[in-house]
Amino acid sequence: MQLLSKNILGALIILMLLAFLYTSLVGTFKEVKEISLSELVGKINTGEVSKIAVKDSDLEITLKNGEELKSKKENEAALSETLRNYGVSDEKLRAVSIDVRNPSGALYWFGAVLPFLVPFLLIVAFFWLTAKQVQRANVQAFTFGQSRARVINPKDAKERVLFKDVAGAKEAKEELVEIVDFLKSPKKFIDIGARIPKGVLLMGAPGTGKTMMAKAVAGEAGVPFFHMSASEFVEMFVGVGASRVRDLFKMAKKAAPAIIFIDEIDAVGRHRGAGLGGGHDEREQTLNQILVELDGFETNESVIVMAATNRPDVLDPALLRPGRFDRRVILDLPDINDREDIIKIHSKKKPLDGDVNLRRIAERTPGFSGADLSNLINEAAILAARENRKHVTQMDLINSIEKVLLGPERKSHVLSEKEKKISAYHEAGHALVTAALPETDLIHKVSIISRGRAAGFTLALPTEDRHLYSKTHFISQLAVSLGGYAAEIVAFGELTTGASDDLKKATDLARALVTKYGMSEKIGPLAFGGHEAHVFLGKDFSAERDYSETWATLIDKEVTRLMQNALKKAKEVLTRHKNALDALAQKLIKEETVERDEFAKFVKAHGVT
Repeated sequence: MQLLSKNILGALIILMLLAFLYTSLVGTFKEVKEISLSELVGKINTGEVSKIAVKDSDLEITLKNGEELKSKKENEAALSETLRNYGVSDEKLRAVSIDVRNPSGALYWFGAVLPFLVPFLLIVAFFWLTAKQVQRANVQAFTFGQSRARVINPKDAKERVLFKDVAGAKEAKEELVEIVDFLKSPKKFIDIGARIPKGVLLMGAPGTGKTMMAKAVAGEAGVPFFHMSASEFVEMFVGVGASRVRDLFKMAKKAAPAIIFIDEIDAVGRHRGAGLGGGHDEREQTLNQILVELDGFETNESVIVMAATNRPDVLDPALLRPGRFDRRVILDLPDINDREDIIKIHSKKKPLDGDVNLRRIAERTPGFSGADLSNLINEAAILAARENRKHVTQMDLINSIEKVLLGPERKSHVLSEKEKKISAYHEAGHALVTAALPETDLIHKVSIISRGRAAGFTLALPTEDRHLYSKTHFISQLAVSLGGYAAEIVAFGELTTGASDDLKKATDLARALVTKYGMSEKIGPLAFGGHEAHVFLGKDFSAERDYSETWATLIDKEVTRLMQNALKKAKEVLTRHKNALDALAQKLIKEETVERDEFAKFVKAHGVT
């Protein structure tokens, strides 16, 4: 119906254009006066006529003064005979130039048929276009169940990715080297009876380079790479996803050796039976077909199925059993050395200034993924280009870290003198508590410049990558989180809403100490709230409560005790170093920002320990 309405609209537009063109052409013709044959005879006798053009029975008359007239003659007789019959003498007739123009037969018939032919051709063209679009729609309907995978050819230099282009993830690369060897020379594995995994599941946080690693495997092996997102299998109609799975595996088998990569496989690979669609759910039908195709692979087909997910906990067990995705490769967030390598790769095409220290940037980006670091370098280049500079400086990179972490600088958000003072004391409280307590992170920057939703910030980062955290570290971190809250009490004796986000984070940490890490003396080595009732519902909504009301009361008391002790410790530190708190706050009010080295000198000068 939509195609038909489009065609009708197109035909109407064409007809309107033709009508406009016809009107324009007609408007350009001169309007010629028509006279009778007797009037023509009179003008010839008076010597006014210069020329007469004869076209069949039509006469085009040109007078000596340039005026043009028209008339008609008798069809049966010649013009000269007719004029003589009307009394024109031979002498007067010889003074007039008579030009006889006989139109060709083709031109005559074309002029006669054209008014009828044009509407007919328009109608034929209208129905032809309609039939063509309907045919195209039918073809799309027939290809609805075909795979929409994007294929990267190994000969495509622009799209090809190698292991050297993916920094970090050394253990993951070692795991995947076997896959590359099998795709390059499968015979040596088959001859010895070895069974290469049919499926490889790449697991890791978002942005850790799972897709890049899969492309690198295909690039190193020099085989076609069939890339498709799991969400592209699922359609409104049941069975379409399964059809696309069959078509994808069929294409890969024809191109073998090859790699099939299914991104975000948890979109179709979640636990079956957890949703509301039953056995006829489109997602479950698609998953069943993937399982069948994996089972149908022969060891000599040289097709490896790779998939990526950041939610391996929700995948159906049938996907993870031996014979399917039986090799799992974990991609962790990069450590400091990996971050430095990643930054080097992403900054290859960016002109860096001579003072740039990439190691220092790697130190200031713990917890950043490869995608975050790529975004960081890009933001630094944008900052440099915005200021019309040809090189990226160290400050561009540092400012881009803060932009990625906290958001852009809000230059329009101007604080009043009172708010600026409160913000300065708040951030000074965080910084001094951090400097005074054990096992805390290193202060890199203290600022009261608004970024994102924060009126100011204290940037504290670890000096080295950590994997295990002690109770002392968490207790100190609770006090640090409440440092701004305590500073407002010590300095003003009154609280503001500026500490709301700190309170939320501190409360979450205190509850995790009690219910997750077993770091409460009263409750002991117990963990609570670690189960989920259903996969398809949200975590908090569906989390099963696996403890009684008695335990709930005790947990709340322990969380409250930890928070009160943390506030007490923060207030003690700031009361003891009240002079340092005032001095740092005044420094922030005046300068707005205190960097790492300057803060270290300040702490040492005021004896904050």
